[in-house]
Amino acid sequence: MVVAFWICLSLVAYTFIGYGFLLSILVKIKRLFAKPFNFATNVNLPSVTLVIAAYNEEDLIDEKITNSLQLNYPKDKIKIMFVTDGSTDRTPDKVRVHPEIILLHQDLRAGKMAAIKRAIPFVTSEVIVFTDANTFLNEDAILELVKHYQNPKVGAVAGEKRILVAEKADASSAGEGFYWKYESLLKKLDYELYSNVGAAGELFSIRTALYQPVESDTIIDDHMIAMRIAEKGYIIAYEANAYAMETASENTSEELKRKIRIAAGGIQSILRLKRAANPFYYPVFTFQYISHRVLRWTITPFLLIIVFILNALIAYRTQILFYQILFALQASFYALSLLGLYFEQRNIRIKALFIPYYFCVMNYAVIAGIFRYFRKNQSAAWEKSKRKML
Repeated sequence: MVVAFWICLSLVAYTFIGYGFLLSILVKIKRLFAKPFNFATNVNLPSVTLVIAAYNEEDLIDEKITNSLQLNYPKDKIKIMFVTDGSTDRTPDKVRVHPEIILLHQDLRAGKMAAIKRAIPFVTSEVIVFTDANTFLNEDAILELVKHYQNPKVGAVAGEKRILVAEKADASSAGEGFYWKYESLLKKLDYELYSNVGAAGELFSIRTALYQPVESDTIIDDHMIAMRIAEKGYIIAYEANAYAMETASENTSEELKRKIRIAAGGIQSILRLKRAANPFYYPVFTFQYISHRVLRWTITPFLLIIVFILNALIAYRTQILFYQILFALQASFYALSLLGLYFEQRNIRIKALFIPYYFCVMNYAVIAGIFRYFRKNQSAAWEKSKRKML
């Protein structure tokens, strides 16, 4: 029982903390032997198509259009394409009044991946940049993304996701904001070591020639598109100076809905990305993929429960003070999480409780997402989460 406890606890600690420390050490060692890639400044910029899948976004679409048109990139080298499949509000009509924008619309809604697959044949540029309709890019985002394609080993580039957190943020806002700051740090280190492991749909790009069709029932399309390119031996770069800004989920219930969907997509992608998990192809990438993604999306949330139960049994049976203190710390952490839930439901903001509460919500979502996927209850065309208004 004690051996099982320490194995499970070690895996949990490695997943959430240890991998980050190990990664930083490996990066420091690499810096001693390898110099970073130097980007040239006076280069011929590639042609770009900005692809935006939008479903019923009439409240934000005008701002998104304005943001897209104001991006700092040569106008003769960029095309903007909106795909509004299934939209039943005024989203297509608002896009249609802009002749400089390509609109692809059909009444049938089959999910974001199906919309992207329908858009690809209309793309003639060297690079495709994907972004969500409810996010806003910094002015130089595309310039920052495409510079990485000077390196012929790079096949895709992920931008940074930034959550706009109000000063009096609730648990969903503060927790999501903290999570993405930590994720951004890991992604930066992942890329410096070798490659990022996936991409977020808020902002990422690929070499058009490397695009591979992804199954239309894919739940997290952005991750799968980037990972299929990585499975061909290309690097997924990460660029923090290209970022997409969005508000947090409207509340914790909306954030939970989003996380469950991502978790269902995570287990789906793990079952399909067999080459990425095979160390005989690209061992460093496999190490990064399993450490950063696979453990989080599979066993670690279950291990948290096992660790708690085993710790309770060991503390009770052995009466060893160390295990009793360890169990008390675990119990206190989960008690703080329950307090966070209590105060969240009553609209009381206590920031000290946001992180334990969000941590538990996130891991519960993984368990729920796994069960939802195997019960075949997660469609590729999903009900989007509501976001806070600024």
